[in-house]
Amino acid sequence: MELYKQEFIEFMVESDVLKFGEFTLKSGRKSPFFMNAGAYVTGTQLRRLGEYYARAIHDHYGLDFDILFGPAYKGIPLSVAAAMAISELYGKDIRYCSNRKEVKDHGDTGILLGSKLKDGDRVVIIEDVTTSGKSIEETFPIIKAQADVEVKGLMVSLNRMEVGKGGKKCALDEIKDLYGFGANAIVTMDEVVEYLYNRECRGRIIIDDTLKAAIDAYYKQYGV
Repeated sequence: MELYKQEFIEFMVESDVLKFGEFTLKSGRKSPFFMNAGAYVTGTQLRRLGEYYARAIHDHYGLDFDILFGPAYKGIPLSVAAAMAISELYGKDIRYCSNRKEVKDHGDTGILLGSKLKDGDRVVIIEDVTTSGKSIEETFPIIKAQADVEVKGLMVSLNRMEVGKGGKKCALDEIKDLYGFGANAIVTMDEVVEYLYNRECRGRIIIDDTLKAAIDAYYKQYGV
């Protein structure tokens, strides 16, 4: 596992973004872990987060694209932080773009924040996590309605590695099949478990035998 992935896993735990316990997801599933990118709240956290996204985007998609699109609301700071990090790390200016939940009819009108989309733009979508792929169902039509753009791929921070709506493949694989572009994550939940199992982090063991058994049981029901 790459060093930046190991650092990112510890960073999620240290930032209280990745938590373990019992959580009810939007899908209604009862999960022993939960990731909330809204818990990144400081300048230092957002700077580091942007760097991890930038490295993963570079690894999977290179720099041959024009815009980072972050769906409202959590995708807005993600797209800004990653665009800044790409500039710092790789010396390339990438525009950022996000959508509004409601169309603005005065001043800076329209549904978009940041850069406008124009024909020929190459876009990478950036999100926090994808469980079922529902967010892409909402985001993709918005992007395509603005201009004739090429979506190069999707980057999320964590691949939960559980079945999507089709019931056979994980949501990221379903997105690849349905939309024809890549869908990747900085880390997978499998990598998280492998790295944290019986490993001390923040002075304690994060995933012990009991929690590992609960995660295994969850994946037996919902995993791919």
